[in-house]
Amino acid sequence: MTDRPPNEPAGARFREFQDRVDQAVGQRQHGRGRGHDGEQLTVPVADFTSYYGRPVLKPPVWKHDIAGYLFTGGLAAGGALIGAGAQLTGRPGLRQVGRWTALGGVTASAYLLVHDLGRPARFHHMLRVAKLTSPMSVGTWILTAFGPAAGVAAIAELAPRLPEHGLLGFVRRLAPTVGDVAGLASAVTAPALATYTGVLLSDTAVPAWHEAYPFMPFVFGGSALAAAAGVGLIAAPTAQTAPLRRLAVVASTIKYLGGRRMERMGLVGEPYRQGRSGRLVRAGDVLLGVGTVAALFSRRSRVLSALSGAALVASSVATRFGVFEAGMASARDPKYTVVPQRERRDRREGRSPAEKGT
Repeated sequence: MTDRPPNEPAGARFREFQDRVDQAVGQRQHGRGRGHDGEQLTVPVADFTSYYGRPVLKPPVWKHDIAGYLFTGGLAAGGALIGAGAQLTGRPGLRQVGRWTALGGVTASAYLLVHDLGRPARFHHMLRVAKLTSPMSVGTWILTAFGPAAGVAAIAELAPRLPEHGLLGFVRRLAPTVGDVAGLASAVTAPALATYTGVLLSDTAVPAWHEAYPFMPFVFGGSALAAAAGVGLIAAPTAQTAPLRRLAVVASTIKYLGGRRMERMGLVGEPYRQGRSGRLVRAGDVLLGVGTVAALFSRRSRVLSALSGAALVASSVATRFGVFEAGMASARDPKYTVVPQRERRDRREGRSPAEKGT
């Protein structure tokens, strides 16, 4: 039993859909043409509908928990890197902020991931195997290795509050060394944590994500550093934030260049420029620029430093949600799947625009 409408020839709607796709591809390749009598012709804009109203791709079942997870994971990674850098350069206030940012971010990430999975046992089940060809499996192990190290490094910051004598006094004397080792260990895994989510999205069949595989890890990495630098500008002593201002410039450059390449991917780059996802991406770019410029002028102003930090954090949030929404939009609209496939087929077969309709 089929769900084909009654009295409709089998395959009629599918052939109609193929004709519309061919028209759109022809319009993208050679635009206007001329009829046999020399009359100027314009290929009409195709009205894309999928076969019997069904999408070509099944959109991901992820909810906005995953968009939040993309942000908090990057924030945690950036915090760990900043904490390790502050540790090595003798900035205790900044080190403390970086370590607590890493712990807060990875805790939120674990909650959002488990909440999306539905049952905590599912996260545990993912640890039963290690599959290097699966970004999700690798990411699970990265998160598992990063979390405890970030936690130990942050908790070590509480050592000065412990008594000086007895067993707790011994813990107080030992904690700084253990915290330093754990802080460096979390920093080692931080770059992978910041960028693996970009690889994870790119490994799907969602057009706006899949085609962005060369650029998305850079966008996510730059966004992660910008967010963590923003938290540092808000919470760390102003006298210790000079490295954060330089980091904000580097992070914004990496993120901006990668984002521009994603937006220029042709048809599949449209969701990064249009609609709700496009507005989020543009908001992220504007906030990133404002936050970076404000950071450069915030050397002596605590208020301006906090405002620039807030703009950088908000930029990272908008960017992650914008990328998430762009993927969802490209999965719902069949043109982002079918048109690029046909163009690749024609290039592979060496078909010229004149042969397009044959």
